[in-house]
Amino acid sequence: MLKRLTCFVLFTCLGVVNAAHAGSATVAAAATLRYALNEISPAFTKTTGHTLKVAYGSSGNFYSQIKQGAPFDVFLSADMLFPQKLVDEKLAVPPALPYAEGRLVLLLPQKSRLKPDGTLADLTSALKDGRLSKLAIANPAVAPYGARAQEALTHAGLWAVAQPHLVIGENVGQATQFVASGAAQAGLVALSLALAPELAERTQYAMVPREWHQPLVQGMVLIRPDNAAAKAFVDYLRTGAARAVLRKYGYDEVQAQ
Repeated sequence: MLKRLTCFVLFTCLGVVNAAHAGSATVAAAATLRYALNEISPAFTKTTGHTLKVAYGSSGNFYSQIKQGAPFDVFLSADMLFPQKLVDEKLAVPPALPYAEGRLVLLLPQKSRLKPDGTLADLTSALKDGRLSKLAIANPAVAPYGARAQEALTHAGLWAVAQPHLVIGENVGQATQFVASGAAQAGLVALSLALAPELAERTQYAMVPREWHQPLVQGMVLIRPDNAAAKAFVDYLRTGAARAVLRKYGYDEVQAQ
């Protein structure tokens, strides 16, 4: 009985110590990560005791906000450019680390008059015959997936003809919702969002060839190294558990630089 009581007291004390050392981190995350982080965040909290507050948006907008002093502890971008710029400007802790590589897809409603063709051949025809009047992409100026969508359309010789039909989302998440809601007949968006359970029954997709645009290597950077929760989260994203969730949402692994 005494032994059981001693163990109970010991575990209770350990729990109090862990709770006392648990912290919170505020994360600026690319919109492509919404569904993956919805699974990673509670697992991180269960493992470490730390909690996360996550804001989703375009990487370029977050970069500008951080430069202006926005109180983020970690930045998860949809590319390596914006995290590296923060490091170069001494606004983040080096190095900027790649955590995954994303993919661009052509997203269509489940019942669409267009074909899910990643080569965009039917998209070309649809622009000519009137089946496509609105094509959603993220803003190329601030969203890496929007920039890659522009590159893919340029590669296919469609950028000029597609521009009058573009519906521009502030970020790739908004561009995806344009397609899911029927506000656009097609979109060039992130595979990680197309794989979301709530979209799977309403949409279909086809992969755009990697060679048609610059790689979508996504990078993270620690902004406030004095925040233990932030440091723990950066470390957690490199664990097997976090990588498994990222793979579930279509991300490929990249080697840390």
